[in-house]
Amino acid sequence: MELTFSELRAKEVINVQDGRKLGKVCDIVLCYPENRWLGVVAPNGSAFGFKKNGLFIELRNIVKIGEDVILVNVGCVHKQGKKGKSVPPPPPPEPPRRSYEEYE
Repeated sequence: MELTFSELRAKEVINVQDGRKLGKVCDIVLCYPENRWLGVVAPNGSAFGFKKNGLFIELRNIVKIGEDVILVNVGCVHKQGKKGKSVPPPPPPEPPRRSYEEYE
C-alpha cells in the first residue's frame, strides 16, 4: 500500500484500547540515515496540534491503516488536567494474596 503524507494526514487516529479519537495525523517521524519510518504524531484529542499535547505513536503500535481511519494500540493515554498538566493514570490493582494452603 502506497500512501502520501496528505492522504495520511486526512485519516482519523482511533485507539483500539478505549475507542477514543486521538485526532488526525499531524506529523510523521522519519529517521534519515537509515531511511526508516518511526511513527506518527497525533494531537491526542486536541485541535491545537502536536507542539504541546502531541502523542507520538510508534510504528509497532499501529494496528491497521484503513481507508479513512488508522487504528492504534497505545494503551492508556494521559488526559490533560487543569492548566495543561498531565493527570497520571490510577495505580494498577494489587494481585490477590495467595492462601496459606498453597505452601507446604
